[in-house]
Amino acid sequence: MLVLGATGTIGRATVQALLGRGHRVVCLSRRQIDTLAGATVRVGDPTDPDWLSRDGIRGERFDAVLSCLASRTGSPDDAWAIDYRAHMTALAAAQQAGIPQFILLSAICVQKPLLAFQHAKLAFEQALIASGLTWSIVRPTAFFKSLSGQVERVRQGKPFLVFGDGRLTACKPISDRDLGAFLADCVTDPGRHNRILPIGGPGPAITPRDQGEALFRLLGQPPRFRHVSVKVLDAIIALLSLLGHVLPAAARKADLARIGRYYATESMLVRDPATGRYDAEATPATGSDLLFDYYRRLIDGTEQVERGDHAVF
Repeated sequence: MLVLGATGTIGRATVQALLGRGHRVVCLSRRQIDTLAGATVRVGDPTDPDWLSRDGIRGERFDAVLSCLASRTGSPDDAWAIDYRAHMTALAAAQQAGIPQFILLSAICVQKPLLAFQHAKLAFEQALIASGLTWSIVRPTAFFKSLSGQVERVRQGKPFLVFGDGRLTACKPISDRDLGAFLADCVTDPGRHNRILPIGGPGPAITPRDQGEALFRLLGQPPRFRHVSVKVLDAIIALLSLLGHVLPAAARKADLARIGRYYATESMLVRDPATGRYDAEATPATGSDLLFDYYRRLIDGTEQVERGDHAVF
């Protein structure tokens, strides 16, 4: 197995799942990864086609490529460089090397593409489907780590921030471990081949209001919420976009604010394209890890969170 994007928490969990299933795993990375005991790590630039073929694949036989690679910020330049072009490089290398299968970690939010990283992911999804390889496209809902940003502020006695009434959106959060296991099983499960696979974690859909109430309950504090109008985000985006005509830094912040607005107003569930409605019942579930158990471990210090550059509430 050839794995891209193994440095992140999901990538590491996926590698561990692959190793646990008896696969030989080679990870391609820009830096050495000391937390992947049992896997071979080849350090270089996986986005460079020459390095990828010469020093990454090395003419060896691989059963599949599995990519957890994703842009760090989701900004347009970053998204098209990583979510599209880097993956196109990997796809071309896989075809040239005769690797028959490609498993892609995508995102459930591409169902309603309004942002650059969503369009970039979709463009590569389409290329992968047309490639002639056996493919699996996994579109997970929200990650535990992306829903942990307010644990510390609530611990400090501050209110939990919600947009609107806190019930504008919902998701079925999935842990790194459960998602890694699902990705690893795509290698050998023919029922997951040549399919787009939306996936969430176990249990009912959870709103931001539910998240806040759980945190206060776990901390033994009375619930306190601060309600923020989506119009505030719209005003921030408008101002940053205006400043962005003369200040590149403002333009970048406007892009990040648009991402924040998207997640504040769109559910991470399967979307019915005919009605535009999100459906928790139609969102498949996997695994056994629960978000509120994860919150409990963060609070008692038995687990630490690693949040990405584009993590939101």
